[in-house]
Amino acid sequence: MSMELPDDPLRFVLAGCLNRDTILPLSGPPQIDVFGGNLAYAAVGLKIWGGKAGLLARVGQDYPLEWLEGFQSHGFDLTGIKVLQGDLEARRFLAYEDLETTHTQNPIQQFAQRGLTFPKSLLGYRPPMPFPGSKTTPLKVSVQLSDIPAPYLDASAVHICPIDFLSHIVLPSVFRQRQASTITLASYPGYMDPAFWEDLPSLLSDITAFITPEAEIRNLFLGRHTDLWEMAGILADIGPEYILIQTEAAGYYLLDREAGKRWVIPQYQAKAVDPTGAQDAFAGGFLAGYREHYDPVEAVLMGSIAASVVGEGSGVYYGLDVMPGLIDARRSALRELIRQL
Repeated sequence: MSMELPDDPLRFVLAGCLNRDTILPLSGPPQIDVFGGNLAYAAVGLKIWGGKAGLLARVGQDYPLEWLEGFQSHGFDLTGIKVLQGDLEARRFLAYEDLETTHTQNPIQQFAQRGLTFPKSLLGYRPPMPFPGSKTTPLKVSVQLSDIPAPYLDASAVHICPIDFLSHIVLPSVFRQRQASTITLASYPGYMDPAFWEDLPSLLSDITAFITPEAEIRNLFLGRHTDLWEMAGILADIGPEYILIQTEAAGYYLLDREAGKRWVIPQYQAKAVDPTGAQDAFAGGFLAGYREHYDPVEAVLMGSIAASVVGEGSGVYYGLDVMPGLIDARRSALRELIRQL
């Protein structure tokens, strides 16, 4: 985007994807062609705990940049949003049946089952191609070195949302060679596949914390291991200080390689309205918490609270209206439920 570079040194940088979301939430009205994407929700998770960052992503000329104006007013820097010539498919469809079941295919069928009119904004929509991803061919959303504004390279803490394999190979090493001492990475489903087993050292060697959902790590270890803690230990031995697994039933598993400790930290039990972006908000909250306390347990608590806030309503900006007293109260309550194994 065309705007002045930041005068003050950036502390945080977030890299990821921006989408045009159409969502059928668990409750409430459908969200048709609205601001979305993992980068947006990670930014909200960071901001819930007072952080602001430079945002790094690629969009097409057809993307409504006015959607990001709210972030600019909250102190985020947008010079890292690169607008490509031409249009770029950014539509994403999500329909929630329950907390365990999300439909991303057949939007016509999902709208029909709910008795809703199919929106014109989804005409011609094709869901993303099946995984695994490519090891050699970048996507249009793949972040290039030339996309990174020079001031961003001075950031001390970076989170990289799911983008693609090549972005996840390049970005950690680039930021680690400069000023970043904390780099967190959320797994991209395209490489959480046995075909990428030999590529794990290249992916994880420069990472402070690796964040992955249970389903993805199980798919990566398919035929090798079934115990989540064993899987976490193997990944930690490759390089990350911390492995975070967002489990399907027990909350968050945290493995601290250096300390040789394991924790189970529950998800905060809030009424879920729209789970979109909750995992990304967790990552943003974790980064804010870790850089404030340098305590991974406290960081997971803050990530879990950020996820709970985002899931209670629909829309990227919903989570920014939370009261500071509420998130502090939730953190105190959740701290009592932590278990060290």
